[in-house]
Parts: sequence; C-alpha cells; structure tokens
Amino acid sequence: MKNSILTLGFIFSCMVPALLPAQNQSREQFQVLVYTSPDQWHNVTEPTAITELRKMAEQNAFGIKVTQVNTDFNDVYLAGFDVLVFLHSTTRDLNDDQLECFKKFIRNGGGFVGIHAASACKNEGLWYRELIGRTFTDHPEEQTGVMEVIDKNHPATMHLPDRWVWTDEWYSFTEPLTGGLNVLLTVDESTYDPDRTWGDANRHTGMGEFHPVAWYQEYDGGRSFYTALGHLSQSYKDPWFLKHIYGGIFWAATGLGISR
Repeated sequence: MKNSILTLGFIFSCMVPALLPAQNQSREQFQVLVYTSPDQWHNVTEPTAITELRKMAEQNAFGIKVTQVNTDFNDVYLAGFDVLVFLHSTTRDLNDDQLECFKKFIRNGGGFVGIHAASACKNEGLWYRELIGRTFTDHPEEQTGVMEVIDKNHPATMHLPDRWVWTDEWYSFTEPLTGGLNVLLTVDESTYDPDRTWGDANRHTGMGEFHPVAWYQEYDGGRSFYTALGHLSQSYKDPWFLKHIYGGIFWAATGLGISR
C-alpha cells in the first residue's frame, strides 16, 4: 500500500507541471503583442518597459509576447492577438505586405496602443498616421510639467487626479488627422518651458492653451489608444503610469470600460 501511495504521488507530481501552462493560458483574458523597433533615443528605455509590461500581464491575467521581428506581421500570427502595442515603434520597418496584414488586423476589429515615439511618423503612410491620430512635430528638453485630466470616463485615466505632476519629453503634434479623437490628457504649458530647446532660440515646441498628450478613437474597424508619455525608463516603475497604460490596453483589447 505504501509503495502504491508513493507511486501515485510521483505520477501526480509529474502531471502538475504539464497542467500549469494550460491553467495559465485559461486565465488569460486577451492576448497582447508588443512590437519594438529600437532606435538610439529609446534603446535605454525599452528593457525596463518590457519587464514591467510582462509583470503587468501576470498581474492582470492577459497573455503577452514581445517581438522585434517584422515578419511576425502576417495574417496567421496576428490572428492570435487582440491588441498590438507599438512601444516607441512605427511602421517604418514594415514592407507593403506586412503593412497590409497590420491594416487587416485593425479592420477585423483589433486594438492598437501607441506609446510615446509611436507618433514620430511624419514619413509614414496616411493610414498609420490616422491610426495614431496626430503626428509628432517636436519636443523641448525633458522637464516637469502639470497635466490635466480632460476625460475621467476612460480606463486609462479614471484612476488619476484632476491634475498630475509628471516629468517627460512634452511632444507637440499636428492638428487631428481624423474627426473622432477623444482627448484624455493635456499638459499645461505654463508649468514648463516649451522653448527650453538646448539653447536653440529659433526652436519653439509649444502648442498653446490646448496641448493634448493622450487620446483614443475608433478607427477603420478597430480601436486606437495613444499616449505621448513614457520617454524615461523611470516612468515604467510608476504605478499611476502603468495603470494609464493598462487602461489603454484593456480598452483597445476589449472595447470595454468606458463609463458614460
């Protein structure tokens, strides 16, 4: 009898590891693909960001994969995901076929989240620029400023105070490229110096009284969320910022969470 019990215990112990992946997969609400395309300005940020996004996935029960491989932009692979996160990346490295697969993903109801340099896309095609909603034009030196929450009904902002002190590169943008942008956050230019630009007196980065830095929209059959925040590595250690990002991911993946 004792030997039988030991044998059963051994068999069960061997079965448990095999069961764990299925159990973990079953608890994942949705699947996220994070795409990075490293550049000289954001290489230092991406390792910290990726580490914290993976922790976020574990904490919030969603699946996550990270890629720098543009050939992953094919119909078969993208079909396994609910939302694509462009972490400081754009479509600059995608060929025409890969871009078409990306478009099809969005048109089939997929979600998109752009973080910070995802809007540095003035040389990209119109479709991607419209997916982002505005195009980056310039920024001053990193500074502390005060943001104002314009809309607290979205999961990306409902946890934030009305005014939020933050340090970042304050991107400025073109006018909206679509008619459906819903602004979530603005930055108050009176709380930082838009003309503090490495001593260049001819460089002016301000947008004036209305300076949006985060927004969302429904676009071409899918959902798009963008935040200009996140240039600094330290940002990805901040609980409020991580909740801001997760709120964008959650909405883009599911379409849920907006209160009216």
